[in-house]
Amino acid sequence: MSLKNFRDEFDDTTTGTREDVTVQVFGRVQNVRSVGSKLMFIDFGREHQKLQAMNEFSYLSQHGVEREQYNKLRSVVRKGDWISVTGHPTRTPTGELSIKAVEIPSILAPSLHHVPRAVSDPETLANRPHVHQLLDRTPGDVLKMRAFIYQFLRNFLAQDRFMEVETPMFDVGAGGAVARPFETVANEMSNKVLKLRVAPELYLKRLVVAGNDRVFELGRVFRNEGIDNTHNPEFTICEFYQVGAMLEDLIAKTERLFITLAAAIQCSRESEFPSLPNIGTNWTAPFARLPFIPTIEQALNRKLPNLSSETAVDDLLLLFSETGIPLPAQVTLPRLLDILAEKYIEPLCSEPTFITHHPEALSPLSKSYLDSQTLQRVAARAELFIAHREYVNCYEEENSPFEQRRKFEEQIKFQKDGLGEVDESYIEALEWGMPPTGGWGCGMDRLVMYFTGVKRISDVLPFGTLRNVISIARNR
Repeated sequence: MSLKNFRDEFDDTTTGTREDVTVQVFGRVQNVRSVGSKLMFIDFGREHQKLQAMNEFSYLSQHGVEREQYNKLRSVVRKGDWISVTGHPTRTPTGELSIKAVEIPSILAPSLHHVPRAVSDPETLANRPHVHQLLDRTPGDVLKMRAFIYQFLRNFLAQDRFMEVETPMFDVGAGGAVARPFETVANEMSNKVLKLRVAPELYLKRLVVAGNDRVFELGRVFRNEGIDNTHNPEFTICEFYQVGAMLEDLIAKTERLFITLAAAIQCSRESEFPSLPNIGTNWTAPFARLPFIPTIEQALNRKLPNLSSETAVDDLLLLFSETGIPLPAQVTLPRLLDILAEKYIEPLCSEPTFITHHPEALSPLSKSYLDSQTLQRVAARAELFIAHREYVNCYEEENSPFEQRRKFEEQIKFQKDGLGEVDESYIEALEWGMPPTGGWGCGMDRLVMYFTGVKRISDVLPFGTLRNVISIARNR
């Protein structure tokens, strides 16, 4: 039986040995202690449970164990070995629940490396995550939290009648987001360059066109870009699409998801993730909202130029010059607007906050309209920020093939080299008629980072970032 079941079943054992019951348990050796030549205690554990095996030669000999067998075990068993113990439940004179061996414990898998008491070198821990978990419970609790969040999200959407689907990882065009893709070639189609997807968005919306009202995918995406504390070229995203959902519906669903997820984690924290910190966040709905353009204008104490005009970039460059804001390496309208948001809006988002009314140039796949307050074209979009970092992006999907073509062409103009092409297959899918639809996306790695309290994305990935993965392979 498992160590947990052993403890649950025999916890009422008060004194002495239950010779009427024989059980078998196994786990990894954590410590070996000899008391003279005829008594040896082996502490072993599994799944964060610990048990003591009491190996008393006089008791073992009553069950046919020879002295030579006992001495051999004493000479070979060591920390890190996996052992199996058969014996009787017992309570030692010091009150510790144990198993009193009636057979020589079997070594199921020896550890051929010395298991250290501690490792302080970060590089060693990063390149040998299996050793890190042997020494510290925290990495294992992070993985458990990750699995908990994934399952919660799946259940949340399934209860709301969403269907989970899988879409292609490879495509001719990476589509669905502005990012540099990874490229490769398939042996069967060596004349065609394929790209790993940067987002599942366009395929999921094809499924909506096909008549599937509520679909979601939780899977990997790939962006051939930088590696830092919050970015990795390979990461996990969850996207859902709901026919008939307006922006207010998406905002309300997001609030409900985060509030119930935080409550579920809090209920399970002590029993399931005891090594992780308690994240103190005010989850009271409704969350705060900050409209993109008015918030920046208030901070600058001046109006932004017409962002739909031909001179929008030049006008913003003049604003940057007059206010002393450093220019980004790549000067495009979307990048300039991102810089303004990073400087004037995101610092205001310590508690859960939605940024709304984004300029149309930042949201090529969402519906847009003329905002009566600012007289600028804005998107029906909202981003959820917590502790100054984005977690959710949601919007009403652009379902007009004509408008979508115009926005794709605008995005091509924004690129530094002006290269790129309109995704004609996606436009053709829209021509079959996509109903009004709300779309929602969340970066899962960042979400796990938030609820586990870690600061680096490598700490929520079982084998770290791409840089760590390469280092692990080299260690072979």
